Amino acid sequence: MDVATTLKPAERHTFLDPGAVEGAGLVLCDLDGCLVSEGRAFPETAEFVAACGARLWIVSNASDSTAEALSARLSGLGLSVPASRILLAGEVALTHLHEVEQVSRLRLHAAPPLVEAARALGIDTGSDCPEAVLLCRDPGVTVDTMGPLLSDIARGARLWVANEDLSHPGHDGQPVAETGALLAALRAIRPELAWRGLGKPDPTMLEIALARTGVAPARAVFVGDNAATDGVAAAAAGVAFLHIQRRPAR
Repeated sequence: MDVATTLKPAERHTFLDPGAVEGAGLVLCDLDGCLVSEGRAFPETAEFVAACGARLWIVSNASDSTAEALSARLSGLGLSVPASRILLAGEVALTHLHEVEQVSRLRLHAAPPLVEAARALGIDTGSDCPEAVLLCRDPGVTVDTMGPLLSDIARGARLWVANEDLSHPGHDGQPVAETGALLAALRAIRPELAWRGLGKPDPTMLEIALARTGVAPARAVFVGDNAATDGVAAAAAGVAFLHIQRRPAR
């Protein structure tokens, strides 16, 4: 069944409704603001995940974890999503830098799980002359570390950013600062700064999921809470978009 015949391109819902994706062969779903927020699942998440079953893939701009670590955390919440069906912007960028860009020396600003993943790939994260800089959601980036970071770039290291999101919604609907906020701070210092990234709105992660499953874009749907990133990525990949717009907690 072509999802386009059952789902409008910008259909809006205030919660996750299994019936809204019933005709989809592949359900791509954002994480923060859709399935969970601040480590807690929304009331209807377990039912939605169970109803989607193996059709569900998590496609998230999260850059503070790996698929293996996230799968384990979700299991603790009663949500079964194997690592093989989880794509995270930070990990996808790291894999791309290793396999496609063939970067062996990387200045990695990221949480410990990604640093460990980089070292497992054989990437040198302590070199004084990195070929590239990868900026993820790293609380360790402060005004004191921005100077050295910019110095690496000035010496020729290419800047990669896991995602450009300024924030993601907290459980109460209030914003939680994201990687894009760190990027904005760097751009305030150096407005001409150039970078690359594979996080949404870039469609790369959606295209990876489509390629691995063999599902045609017309039979897939992307469930997300941000039209500017999730919606744009879905459109670029030729996938229908279901917009989750939760009501703020009172």
